[in-house]
Amino acid sequence: MGVVAANAGGLLETIASSAPASVPSFHTRGVVLVPEDFSLRDWPERAARAALTTLALHHGTSPQAVVQFVESDPGRDALARCRRLGLQVEYELHAMKELLPRALFAKDRSLFRMDEKGERVADYNCCVHSTRALEVLAENAVRLAGKLRPTTGRYFLWGDDGVPWCRCPKCRSLSDTEQAVVVENHLVKSLRTVDERATLAHLAYQNTLEPPKQVKPHPALFLEYAPIHRRYDLPYADQKGPDTQDGLPGLDRNLQVFPRDTAQALEYWLDVSLFSQWKRPARKLPWRRDVFLSDLRTYAVRGLRHVTTFSTWQDADYVKAFGEPTSIAEYGKGFAEVSQ
Repeated sequence: MGVVAANAGGLLETIASSAPASVPSFHTRGVVLVPEDFSLRDWPERAARAALTTLALHHGTSPQAVVQFVESDPGRDALARCRRLGLQVEYELHAMKELLPRALFAKDRSLFRMDEKGERVADYNCCVHSTRALEVLAENAVRLAGKLRPTTGRYFLWGDDGVPWCRCPKCRSLSDTEQAVVVENHLVKSLRTVDERATLAHLAYQNTLEPPKQVKPHPALFLEYAPIHRRYDLPYADQKGPDTQDGLPGLDRNLQVFPRDTAQALEYWLDVSLFSQWKRPARKLPWRRDVFLSDLRTYAVRGLRHVTTFSTWQDADYVKAFGEPTSIAEYGKGFAEVSQ
């Protein structure tokens, strides 16, 4: 598991000093795309040429949009080419609003979260102390798994994007992270009734970045760490100090709770949408190969063997505007370099 220092100040140095001379291969070398990215039809071939292992599909608000894509002719074609090329396929989704349809609020408000004013609202997530809410979530997760079955057995059914959980009298003593884990524990048990290999991601991100203390994760949960607020013009290991956002100590705290060998870094090195501030037209990606290689070593010395990155908006329009990107090939090559 590696060495964890007693004080945060010496943690990075302790891990670095215990790093092996060579790093084992990364089991997951992935990219996360949205359906629209397949306007660049040869994405599977690009991923395969870069020696990536995994292509994941994402949508910011609607798993159903991903279902519609994989059931369309272009989607079926993309999945068929992934199979031929030996690429694994996963689905990384903010799924809560479809797992617990907001229309149920009119029938039973107790399924939904309470806000800071003490009112039940149907805006985000759920009330994790509602037995019926957990049942509905699990039923719909199993139904969704029938349409979006990852080839790896790894499922990603995240809460709503960076927004609060429940503040009712029963839930308020639990952090947002702990409420997410309550739901995840319930979901993974249900998923394993239809897929014996099923494991489920715990997304450490924004308001769930701190690890759980009061709720123990199910053994089939794995950590997915997504430091969206970090900087990308500076190696992650060099980002220190009181003004640092989403710094490495957050990852290290999570790795004291979740296993290292299954943990995954979900990064943004290739995410054109992030660097475009999620506004079209897209900006050119400020790709920093040196930062990426440094970051990869930083994750490797902590024992992470699963690494992926959003690569959204590197689509046909992007290539037309900026030419053929070199970043995808360099990203894939970097894994081999760090593993040597």
